[in-house]
Amino acid sequence: MEQRRERVYLETDRHRIPGWITLARDGYRSRVSDVLNATEREFVPMTDCVVELIGREGQGTHHDVIAVSRHHIVLVIPEHEGSPALEPGTAAGISG
Repeated sequence: MEQRRERVYLETDRHRIPGWITLARDGYRSRVSDVLNATEREFVPMTDCVVELIGREGQGTHHDVIAVSRHHIVLVIPEHEGSPALEPGTAAGISG
């Protein structure tokens, strides 16, 4: 199966995590929502990501690979081509 990576901004109650998830190139499991709704998987793997603690100052820690429990995910925003870069601490790269 051909795959592609998509950059996402993910949050749990305690963490902010910009990084990459792997999706199928086409069809089944080619959308971010398909990965989040896959009941046979308890964790969403992410690569090349930074884990930041919400409410704490600092840059966070870089990780090549992590697995986030689906049950702890509160928010996921895909970063599509042409959209502003997702900067930690901002909504879709737009500060207010």
